[in-house]
Amino acid sequence: MKKIVLFLFCMMALCAHAQQAVTKTSHRKAVKEDVVTTGTMTMRKPDYICISTDGDRDQLIMEGTKFTMTMGSKKHKTDSKKNPQFATFHSVLKALINGEPIPTGEELTVVTKSGQTVITITPAGKKRRMFTSFVLTVDAKTHAFKTLRMNGRKDDYTEYTFK
Repeated sequence: MKKIVLFLFCMMALCAHAQQAVTKTSHRKAVKEDVVTTGTMTMRKPDYICISTDGDRDQLIMEGTKFTMTMGSKKHKTDSKKNPQFATFHSVLKALINGEPIPTGEELTVVTKSGQTVITITPAGKKRRMFTSFVLTVDAKTHAFKTLRMNGRKDDYTEYTFK
């Protein structure tokens, strides 16, 4: 009986995950007011993140090397093995989740100031992309996420603020 209880306790510990409140701001240049929704971010090691807002209608999921972005009924999928911009993003997120040093790279700029680290990922080349850059702000000591801004074309962006 003790072995079963110990096994169940270990399984619960492995399945435990951190959950954090999040606010999503969607800015579209053509629309007068920003759309603001709330939700949660769930993280599990080694490299799983789910940001869910607007009653699970909008989701951004990183599961291993796979990224899925759901906006209403539209689903966009990519894999960091095939997409260099997401490969860099994946390596940064995985390092932060696992408490490892932030990697370096040509597409990556890391600036630490006033207790915050701002990580900017800007893809090289002129290939047309859904996002022109990612800007992730984290606490310099704890690596806790503060904001994630995904910049689109024509001054559009989606920004997640973590609480």
